[in-house]
Amino acid sequence: MSTVTELESLARSRLRSLRTTLGYSLDELAERTKLSPSTISRVETGKRALSLDVLVPLANALQVSLDVLFELPGDEDVVIRPVPHDSGKRTSWLLSRPDGRTIAMKMRLEPSTTRPDQRVHPGHDWFVVIKGRVRLWLGERQIDVGTGEAAEFTTMTPHSLSALDQPAELIMIFDREGQRAHVHQ
Repeated sequence: MSTVTELESLARSRLRSLRTTLGYSLDELAERTKLSPSTISRVETGKRALSLDVLVPLANALQVSLDVLFELPGDEDVVIRPVPHDSGKRTSWLLSRPDGRTIAMKMRLEPSTTRPDQRVHPGHDWFVVIKGRVRLWLGERQIDVGTGEAAEFTTMTPHSLSALDQPAELIMIFDREGQRAHVHQ
């Protein structure tokens, strides 16, 4: 099936669905559009060509724009395709939309022999280790978190993370304040 035929079929289907969802009979929609019921029926069933002189009044009566009728379905509103951001000792992938209240991120940490710089910011952080072992530095405390284990802590305590022995991967969830500290670090 060609793209034009698919688009026409999609528009016809959407017109019929909108009409029935809004509870309009063919006669009621005809009154609102000044088109005949048979014209609307032929548009919906594919027996009449789609043209602006018919589409514009139908879209107006159904309270949608023409682009809504012809918009191809996609998955961009649901699927997030993370892009890696590498800073040398860590790689991060944003797993949530940047406009949400909480942020989810996958992070890969490379092992290091030096103690990482600690940061402080308002909020809470939560993470689960999905591969390897992570050392959570909370002030002077050192807490080792293994694969399958999780940690949650207040971020007003100076904190940082490092991988132990080999690269480690974790999923983190934090709030807006945490985003400023972690994503823009």
